[in-house]
Amino acid sequence: MAYHEADPAPEPAGGRPSTFVAFGLRAEAEPIAPGLHVVATPIGNLRDITLRALGTLAAANAVLAEDTRVSRNLLAHYGIATPLIAYHEHNAALMRPQLIARLQKGEALALISDAGTPLVSDPGFKLVGDALAAGIPVTSAPGASAVLAALVVGGLPTDRFFFEGFLPVKSGARRARIAELAAIPGTLVLFESARRLAESLVDLHAVLGPREAAVARELTKHFESVRRGALDVLAAHYELNGPPKGEIVLLVAPPGADAPVLDGVLLDDKIRAALEKFSLKDAASVVAAETGQPRRQVYARALELTAEAKGGGQK
Repeated sequence: MAYHEADPAPEPAGGRPSTFVAFGLRAEAEPIAPGLHVVATPIGNLRDITLRALGTLAAANAVLAEDTRVSRNLLAHYGIATPLIAYHEHNAALMRPQLIARLQKGEALALISDAGTPLVSDPGFKLVGDALAAGIPVTSAPGASAVLAALVVGGLPTDRFFFEGFLPVKSGARRARIAELAAIPGTLVLFESARRLAESLVDLHAVLGPREAAVARELTKHFESVRRGALDVLAAHYELNGPPKGEIVLLVAPPGADAPVLDGVLLDDKIRAALEKFSLKDAASVVAAETGQPRRQVYARALELTAEAKGGGQK
C-alpha cells in the first residue's frame, strides 16, 4: 500500500475510487489476490484498525458485512467506497451460494463482522468452510478482538483460556452449561448482555463457588472499565446497582488445584437439593462442579438416592 500527501485519486475501471484517507494521509489501495479475505475491524475505537485491513477493504470487489449500517460508518470514516453486501444469520444460507459463485469467478471479497474478528459469534464460519471446500483461497487480516482485549486487562491467567460465547438465557440451562465448563483448566471467556449480567453472575457463583472474575465493559472506548472480584461480590454489586451500560466480556478464573472434601451427608444433601431443580443428569453435573467431586461418583450416588426415594414412596 503506497501513501501520498496530495496525489489525485485515480478512477479504476469499475468507477470506484482507489484511494482513501488513513491517519491524515491519502492511501492508495493496491490490488489484492482473488479469494475470501477475513478482515478484523475495531471493537469500539475506530483507530484500532490495521493499514492492511484498510487496504484490503478498499481493494476488494465487495465487503460482506453483518449490519451494513454499522459497517458503512467505518468505511465512510476512512473514505472507502467499496460496495457493501449484507451477510448475516438470517440470509446466510441464501447468500452463500451466490458469494461462492462470485469467488469462483475470481473476485476478491472481504468478510467483516460488526466489530472485532469475524467467525467469533457470527455466521462467517460456514462461508469460510464452503470457500475452502470449493478450493477458494481464504486469507486472514488479523486485528482487534474483544476476547484478547479482555484477557489482557482482566488480571486472570492467560496461558490457557476457553471462549464460550453467550451462555443459555434460562437459568436452569445456564447452570447446567456452567457445570459442564467447571472443570476446564483455563480462564473462561464469556459474552453477556448487560441486562442478564447479574443473573449470570449469580448462577456462576452457585455452580462454581467464589472464583475470581472480571467484568470488562466498553473495551477500547472512552468509558472502558474493568471490575474485578469474586463471583458473589460481583453479583451483589450488579444486583444492587443495576445493569451496566455497553458491551460486556466476562472472565472467570480456572478451578483451584484443591477440590473440597465432603462427607457423605453433605454430599447427599447437595444432590437432593439439585434433584429438586434439575434432571438427574444436570443435577449430577451441577453438584460435581460445585463440590469438585468426580461427576461419575456424584451421578452414581444420585441414581441411588433417586431409587431410594421411589422405593420409600411405594411403602
